[in-house]
Amino acid sequence: MTAFPREELDEMVRRWLEANERCEKTGDWRPLAAMYTVDATYGWHHGPEEVFISVGREEIRDHALGTEMSGLDGWTYPYQKVLVDDRAGEVVGFWKQMADARRPDGSRYEVAGIGGSWFRYAGEWQWSWQRDFFDLGNAAALFMEMLEAGKLSDGLKARVARAAQPQPGHYRRGESPIGIW
Repeated sequence: MTAFPREELDEMVRRWLEANERCEKTGDWRPLAAMYTVDATYGWHHGPEEVFISVGREEIRDHALGTEMSGLDGWTYPYQKVLVDDRAGEVVGFWKQMADARRPDGSRYEVAGIGGSWFRYAGEWQWSWQRDFFDLGNAAALFMEMLEAGKLSDGLKARVARAAQPQPGHYRRGESPIGIW
């Protein structure tokens, strides 16, 4: 791991948060792909037996930021706290997952638990590595609550239906192209 000047990492975080806000407004997360190196990896676990991983900027744009974010129009992911390790060149950000739909009491639907992203910086305003973590059980429970309340958007219904089919980037234990597990 490489050390980077703290000011540079702080500026990268500022740029990242600003880009995220722009993507939330448009509902299109794919422009974030420009903030990854050509050979970057980005992934997360879907429980103990499945992992999602995109290898390379193109897969990150098409799958992690395209297909995987499809149906989440109107959702926001406000960062609550960002921790920067300039000696390791790494950043950890903690965020919420909030739907634009509201409960009868006016509160927004929000995934309970902790969500976040762990990044490795490569210089030149690009990440070389990202791993997300979130509470899959709480996310599934929220989707069920929204479904039962009739608050699941058509896009999210299509996303849930799509999840039952094999998708690019999803691997079972021991199948990951980069050897996680």
